[in-house]
Amino acid sequence: MASWSEKMLQLLRRMNNFHLPGSSLESCLRFEVAGEQVGWIPPKVASILGRFPAVFRPYGSAITFCSELDTFESRSVAVDEVLQELRREASFTCLIGWRDEQYAVMPRYCDPPLMYMERAATSLFGVKRYGVHVNGYTRDSSGNLNMWLARRSLTKQTYPGRLDNMAAGGLAAGCSVRHTMVKECEEEACIPPGLADQARPVGTVSYTYEDDEGIFPECQFVFDLELPLNFQPHIGDGEVQAFYYYPIEKVKDLLVSEEFKPNCAMVVLDFLIRHAIIEPDSEPYYHEFVAGLHRSL
Repeated sequence: MASWSEKMLQLLRRMNNFHLPGSSLESCLRFEVAGEQVGWIPPKVASILGRFPAVFRPYGSAITFCSELDTFESRSVAVDEVLQELRREASFTCLIGWRDEQYAVMPRYCDPPLMYMERAATSLFGVKRYGVHVNGYTRDSSGNLNMWLARRSLTKQTYPGRLDNMAAGGLAAGCSVRHTMVKECEEEACIPPGLADQARPVGTVSYTYEDDEGIFPECQFVFDLELPLNFQPHIGDGEVQAFYYYPIEKVKDLLVSEEFKPNCAMVVLDFLIRHAIIEPDSEPYYHEFVAGLHRSL
């Protein structure tokens, strides 16, 4: 039977499987906008985009926009029209979960957006997605750590009923990281903005995986929020069905269970490393864990 360390290593490999031998990487086409690569398009998606020659133009091993679509607005509108048609046709299962939420498309987070795209469609183009995750924890007078976990609602489109970080959400176009963090804390866990704003940014967790719905290069901005011992989060917008308060060792054990949403398990693993719950002398895969949490997109 696999050890905790081996199970965690397997999880990290799954969440970085786009980089592993046998992935679709070799057969994907680069998605380029204004001469910059912003994603990867799987072959089955590329063949369907070929039906829209007024929007997309193949060249070499890449797909880009027709020359007439040379502005942020024109590209965003044209892609939305294509996606709406594909949605009506039910061409891709990911579009069933249409969210009416726009994500910014750019080569790097620090670059100006080149267009907007519906969140549910981003995996078809392998464009980078950004989110915000909050570790809510307490430290008692003896230094013992406890962590608040959320259980996702059964109505969530992805990973219903799985364990999650105390608060988390995608970074919508035009929203700042801190604004999103405070908003998600308030909406999901009823954490007052004044308390949520005390959260400290502690880095990012990044990975790229693929599944039947496409390619997912994702970067999560991570915050640690030390909470008062007497504070309790409450269910807010219905995206969470329950909150649990566990000793950190129990949280660690749960990470490799089937109960945890995989990228949220990665965020907690990062917490365990930063707070020296996992140390290099006692964890044989310490280096592999650190590398697997911070793959370049």
